Parts: sequence; C-alpha cells; structure tokens
Amino acid sequence: MVATKKYTYGLGRRKSATASARLYKGKGEIKINDKPALEYLSGNKTYLAEITDPLALAEKQKEYDISILVKGGGLAGQVDAIKLAISKALVTEAPDLRPVLKKAGFTSRDPREKERKKYGLRSARKKEQFSKR
Repeated sequence: MVATKKYTYGLGRRKSATASARLYKGKGEIKINDKPALEYLSGNKTYLAEITDPLALAEKQKEYDISILVKGGGLAGQVDAIKLAISKALVTEAPDLRPVLKKAGFTSRDPREKERKKYGLRSARKKEQFSKR
C-alpha cells in the first residue's frame, strides 16, 4: 500500500485566475505547476515575495513545502490567486492565524472582474466621439 502525504488545502481566485495550494510539512520549497516558483514566475523576485507574504507574516516560511496548481488569467492575477490560496490553507492549518492574516488583508478575495463589452460601444464604456453638427 502506498503511503500518502497529509496536506492542507486552500483555493484562491482573482480576475480569471484560479489557484489551489497544498501545504505539506517540509522545509520551504514552493512549486507552481510542477516547476520551481522562481522559474514559473520568470525570475521575478517581487512576485515571489508577494506569494510568500502570508507565510512571512505567520513566520512559517521554512515549515511548509507548497504545491500549487494555477490556471487562467495573467501572471499578476495568478500571483494574487496563489496568495489567497496559501492564506486560506494557513487558516485551515492554524485557525489562530486568522485575525493576523485578516488584518493584513490576505483572506479576502478581490471581487473586481473585467466588464463585458456592450453593443453600440467600442469597449465596455467607450463611445464614439459626439458630434454636435
């Protein structure tokens, strides 16, 4: 029989990106879609720092290995979705961290989505230039 690793799960969404994070007991490795995090984020250390913000706030950077599956959206939306997924997983793992993460704004989803284009307009709100004569 195969032994399975125990993990804590969190789901995060932002714009059209969806991320699911699994936190395993470990030494601080982060994998996004089976690639090292820095490689997936094309070497952008700012995005990497943003992903690890909830862990840094809880002072648990070296306690968990994180496996993330992310789909849809662009890189910025994916990073925000990952951050929310990690925060939710941390709250599931240690409910006493919830007030700290909530105060920092890591547990709430950003509800803004792209507005649809309307007929008769150039984009969602842009109109043709008005001509009086």
